[in-house]
Amino acid sequence: MDEHLQATPICSRHRNLHALMAPFGGWDMPIQYEGIIAEHSWCRTRASLFDICHMGEFIFQGDFESGGLEDVFTFSVKSIPLGRSRYGFLLNEQGGIIDDLIVFRLAGDKVMIVVNAATAPKDFAVIKGRLKGGLFTDITAATGKLDLQGPLSRDVMVAFFGEEVATIPYFKFVTMNILGVETIVSRTGYTGELGYEIFIPAEKVCGLWDLLLTDERVKPAGLGARDVLRLEVGYSLYGSDIDEETTPLEAGLEAFVNFDKTFIGKEALLKLKEQGVTREKIAFEVNGRRSPRHHYAICSAGKVVGNVTSGVFSPILGRGIGIGFVSLENVAIGTPLTISHERVSMEATVCELPFFKDGSVRA
Repeated sequence: MDEHLQATPICSRHRNLHALMAPFGGWDMPIQYEGIIAEHSWCRTRASLFDICHMGEFIFQGDFESGGLEDVFTFSVKSIPLGRSRYGFLLNEQGGIIDDLIVFRLAGDKVMIVVNAATAPKDFAVIKGRLKGGLFTDITAATGKLDLQGPLSRDVMVAFFGEEVATIPYFKFVTMNILGVETIVSRTGYTGELGYEIFIPAEKVCGLWDLLLTDERVKPAGLGARDVLRLEVGYSLYGSDIDEETTPLEAGLEAFVNFDKTFIGKEALLKLKEQGVTREKIAFEVNGRRSPRHHYAICSAGKVVGNVTSGVFSPILGRGIGIGFVSLENVAIGTPLTISHERVSMEATVCELPFFKDGSVRA
């Protein structure tokens, strides 16, 4: 392992399972075990276990308005019901996305903020710099996180932890005792399938990993399968599809911006709405099995009109799929495009998201 990479508590278990490891967001992470396509199929039909301990977790406790937290994100924190979570953005002054994140309402005056691994240190500094009061704590090192995803995940969770799990609606969570410690079980995920994100003290996460893998319906899956799964349902990946140079308006994510409240970056977004964006995110299907890749050029009539931000081979569709940004005259559904890079060239067509519409996420 690169001495500069961080390791999750489960790292030795990945190596014992002969996982292919690689750097991701500053962490040494499993890319695959038996293979990306096999792990993808298992998650779409059974239940897959992902080590997501690299994600960042912060706690804010205090008055949301006087403490300044209410004005930090593109959504209202104070209006999140207890036991529910909300997705949105931390923006810069120009309206660019510093990070996409989820906030969990733990109590009347307490939330957990879950952020991406690579941006976690910057996120903490930016949020802290915008606060006026309250207690703000980074609990990343003390927190383990596992994602159990797939149509059989509810059955597995109920078998181990009881019927309470079966009652959790989408984007709601419960706090329960697992392995003798307080654990948050959330009905959220990144695969388009029914699933749970489990936040447990770091010292217990290996025990939970081992326990869940005793069920024959559960297999470990790496970040390779996770990337295919999330792209098939059109979820954005921070650092590829969204970043500080990209606004929610360009990325087709305006639904997660509440213009009825104050937030950093609002004025820039309002100005952009008035002027109009010059590029937009599109989804496209390749006319064949080739995989488009990040930074490949998107062309129309021999001219470069944009670039690919994410692309994979979709086992579900049997063809290459991708998303990227193009100039406005190329965003209409059905528009023919050419994806090219050096001597690689593939024909593609603009299509609707999600690519895969039959996931069990809301089951």
